Amino acid sequence: MANIKISKGWEIPENQVTPESVYINRRKFIKELGIAGAGALSLFGTNACAQDSRVAKQLEPYRAQILDVKKNEEFTVKRKQTDEIIAATYNNFYEFTSSKSTVWRRVEKFKTRPWEIEISGLVEKPMTLDVDDLIKQMPLEERIYRFRCVETWAMVVPWIGFPMKALLDKVQPKSDAKYVRMTTFMDPDVATQQNNFRLPWPYVEGLTLAEAMNDLTLLVVGIYGHILPPQHGAPIRLIVPWKYGFKSIKSIVSIELTDKKPRNFWNVILPREYGFEANVNPNVPHPRWSQASEWMIPTRGKKYPTQIYNGYGEFVAHLY
Repeated sequence: MANIKISKGWEIPENQVTPESVYINRRKFIKELGIAGAGALSLFGTNACAQDSRVAKQLEPYRAQILDVKKNEEFTVKRKQTDEIIAATYNNFYEFTSSKSTVWRRVEKFKTRPWEIEISGLVEKPMTLDVDDLIKQMPLEERIYRFRCVETWAMVVPWIGFPMKALLDKVQPKSDAKYVRMTTFMDPDVATQQNNFRLPWPYVEGLTLAEAMNDLTLLVVGIYGHILPPQHGAPIRLIVPWKYGFKSIKSIVSIELTDKKPRNFWNVILPREYGFEANVNPNVPHPRWSQASEWMIPTRGKKYPTQIYNGYGEFVAHLY
């Protein structure tokens, strides 16, 4: 008998294309903030996606630090996996720059070892852990996830990490904990955008405790079989694949459990545009453009229909 594979909700055939419908208005936002915001969709130039030998050279020390883990076959995507060089040259990392195509150059002086993470707040066992000690203690695996930016571009990425639930179980949340507040590093000498005092540094993000405990929610320490390069949010970042990418905070230094809803970075800046939930939803447009379709970098001209919860509804729809 032939094996019959029932496709998951996020497994979208490559030939499903929708008409162009995305519109943009970034000048007003740039003028107001002095940077390109989370909603600003930059033109994706040819040089930005080229398999630049300089990028390959930059990745060499990280590629040498292999994370030998098993692939979780539950999570796969029919779309072609994004090329590693392209993924390394197209990043939002506002601490360093608003230009996605130059982040990889701006992070060269960013030191991600040694690195400690503090877990505190409404927990029975608060602790501070060295990231490499944490990696040794956690159940690492590879998961191939779709990644959807609020700017309407998308990737398919093989992340290496562990469920956030594994760490939260370790610190034992108290009964009155309702939210998880995460904070990134603060070092304006290296991350020069942090010198922009009009913005609410350091970057803060939050999830409900139920979202944080969901099996999809991943604390990531590697990518493409090796440890994270700095442009991807080394040494540890969050991935919540059913939410827009700005929810997946990078370079985490603290995780705090609280009974109060955190105000995230973009919600503070533009509360009418960036809410706390930020679930991928084609039926809810951003105030300045449609979310009905997306494009896979680097092929800007081809559009695909956006899936509710980025296609992961079977795992998370019950939360809402």
